[in-house]
Amino acid sequence: MNPSTAQAQVVVDELARGGVRDVVLCPGSRNAPLAFALQAADAAGRLRLHMRIDERTAGFLAIGLAVASGRPVPVVMTSGTAVANLGPAVLEANYARVPLIVLSANRPYEMLGTGANQTVEQFGLFGSQVRAAISLGLAEVEADPEYSRQNSVWRSAVCRVLAAARGTRSGNAGPVHFDIPLREPLVPDAREGDPLPAGRDSGRPWTATQYATLDVPLDIDLSPDTVVISGHGAGHRPELAALPTVAEPTAPMHGPPLHPLALSLLRPKQAIITGRPTLHRQVSRVLADPEVTVYALTTGPRWPDVSGNVVGTGTRAVTYGAPTAAWLDGCRELDERARAVIRAELAAHPKPTGLHVAAAVMDALHDGDQLLLGASNPVRDAALVSHPRPGIRVLSNRGVAGIDGTVSAAVGAALSHEGRTLALIGDLTFLHDASGLLIGPGEPRPKDLTIVVANDDGGGIFELLEQGDPQYAGVFERVFGTPHGMDLAALCAAYRVPHRQVDLSELAVELTRHAHGIRVLEVATERSSLRELHATVRAGIAD
Repeated sequence: MNPSTAQAQVVVDELARGGVRDVVLCPGSRNAPLAFALQAADAAGRLRLHMRIDERTAGFLAIGLAVASGRPVPVVMTSGTAVANLGPAVLEANYARVPLIVLSANRPYEMLGTGANQTVEQFGLFGSQVRAAISLGLAEVEADPEYSRQNSVWRSAVCRVLAAARGTRSGNAGPVHFDIPLREPLVPDAREGDPLPAGRDSGRPWTATQYATLDVPLDIDLSPDTVVISGHGAGHRPELAALPTVAEPTAPMHGPPLHPLALSLLRPKQAIITGRPTLHRQVSRVLADPEVTVYALTTGPRWPDVSGNVVGTGTRAVTYGAPTAAWLDGCRELDERARAVIRAELAAHPKPTGLHVAAAVMDALHDGDQLLLGASNPVRDAALVSHPRPGIRVLSNRGVAGIDGTVSAAVGAALSHEGRTLALIGDLTFLHDASGLLIGPGEPRPKDLTIVVANDDGGGIFELLEQGDPQYAGVFERVFGTPHGMDLAALCAAYRVPHRQVDLSELAVELTRHAHGIRVLEVATERSSLRELHATVRAGIAD
């Protein structure tokens, strides 16, 4: 077989040996050897192939697959702008520590700078955003039909890519750029019986890599009034089970729940961060308070410390002392008050808002469900109306908190989950990635994905920020509100996805049913009263 075909078959074989089960492929010519090899592996049941025509949405589909499955997911594309379109997904994967592999085909390197078509300096394109950038080098003709000289180099490189993506040696999973220059011919010429260059016996990876363990105990006295801040990416911390916990929707609830709005009424002496806090200004104020002793527990080389107040870091806490009953009782009472006030204000509010939709969605969840939240208002709304519960996996693109790729990520997450998946997103988030609904005939499709769109015709989150202050009303609507007036039903029809517009009571009923594929439920909401509603809630909690 020709060198490009042999190299591509070895790469795909070693990816499957290394535990890859899903691959996203975008069509092209330069990556044709990889496409042929992936199709053969898919037909043999060694992996599941997902075809997408848009590299940007393909990247976020891979993120959804990787986050929900816990496995590395390669995205394979041709050279040129196809690679650059992975930029947003690579950024998200970097900061969210997602094992995304950008597997790009390239022109032979001697063509760089010659004016050759669709040829750019793409190796190293992602700079510091990837854990590693690895080039396989051009495959060359060998006298040995099994390519014995190059086979070991190709296979060991794939193992290195997988190790870097998983973070097996660093504790820091994340994206990897794997660039493969391919020379023509780009189609197979294999004769019947041409052997695949051999891998290890028994289907083993060429190079075994064990996870490195880092154990850094951190002594923490729990007798001062302490809160735990459980942020995105946090692991379970049973040693903190006694402590009031402000947990983001994507994070575990280590101890008794503490509502984020209640935090502003407390004066903790100590805070313990797990994961990376990304949502609440009340949390940021506590962590920035020089009178609060702050610790950070992480599993990788980074730890969150925006204000520079962290006094110690470790991978686990060695605790002594115990919180006082008065502190625990006070936190519990404030948490209960905050949750009661929010539900009462929602019931009294005359117009449906994103908060109302979030409450309906969170109330509909059951053990075994999976929820993906849009990175704008939905994840914040979910944090205000509910708290994390065991048995329900909650996902959100909180790495860099962009709204791009959310529909694709929801599709990917649903494809990696056996049960029901719900996605709660805003209208701008839906429109930004509506092409994520484009799934070709015969491609794997989610079995049970309901996308709930809270449609307030624009950017509701800005109503709650400084830009939403009434003094800026003259310019707000055009440059921040960004109304669009789109017909979401017509858009869904173009993608052949069932759509239904519902009110809040109908939404509650619909969420008792399964999707039987993909469906979109649209709820018309309004945003002009959001600022007033949130102010009323805060005042009610403070009373």
